[in-house]
Amino acid sequence: MCGRYSFTLPPDAIRELFRVTTALNLRPRYNIAPTQEAPVIGVDEAGARALKMYRWGLVPRWSKALSGSAPMINARAESIAEKPAFRDAFRKRRCLVPADGFYEWLKDKSAGDRRPWHIFASDRPAFAFAGIWEAWRDPQAGPDADLLRSFAIVTTAANERIAAIHDRMPVMLRREDEDAWLAADTAPERLQAMLVPYPSDLTGLHRVDARVNSVRNDDPDCIRPVD
Repeated sequence: MCGRYSFTLPPDAIRELFRVTTALNLRPRYNIAPTQEAPVIGVDEAGARALKMYRWGLVPRWSKALSGSAPMINARAESIAEKPAFRDAFRKRRCLVPADGFYEWLKDKSAGDRRPWHIFASDRPAFAFAGIWEAWRDPQAGPDADLLRSFAIVTTAANERIAAIHDRMPVMLRREDEDAWLAADTAPERLQAMLVPYPSDLTGLHRVDARVNSVRNDDPDCIRPVD
């Protein structure tokens, strides 16, 4: 699972690492949470990478209303090609979700609470989650209503480094797979082959303060290591 993540790179680094023409003057985000807007990368009509702001929590295009239940923030790699909520987006609407880390919580029985950990790629300053997106218009609002564009992050089984904390992890795409993930003509077999755990030896992690538990906290202290 992935329920919170960070993306703190400055605009120049975003443009260089992800080959986008604009970084939208993004501010550093240390605690991105479901239902918030976050940057995603797709391909524009000219075939260039474009950075846009979508809502985290996928809303299927056939939905009659925004659900009052938990949003669809994750899509399991094992069922993404068959599950009605995700299969069409998996075939036609894939995106990169740029990040430099994500959070998981380990239950501490002795302390009676859950301790947060910040997890990242130790071999590069930022990476992209495999994402899918949808465009939804409220059927009660009429054909001229604005479209809501939303996304979900694909998850897979945890690697050995993370398994002691959680049994799932988001798919962190290899840099060489990003273009194929975005390309409309990539074969389903190739897409599925990308949805694997990140190598354990390239995964870094450290404990962070419980302040990250609150969505109100979005500052450098959220990712600062603690003993």
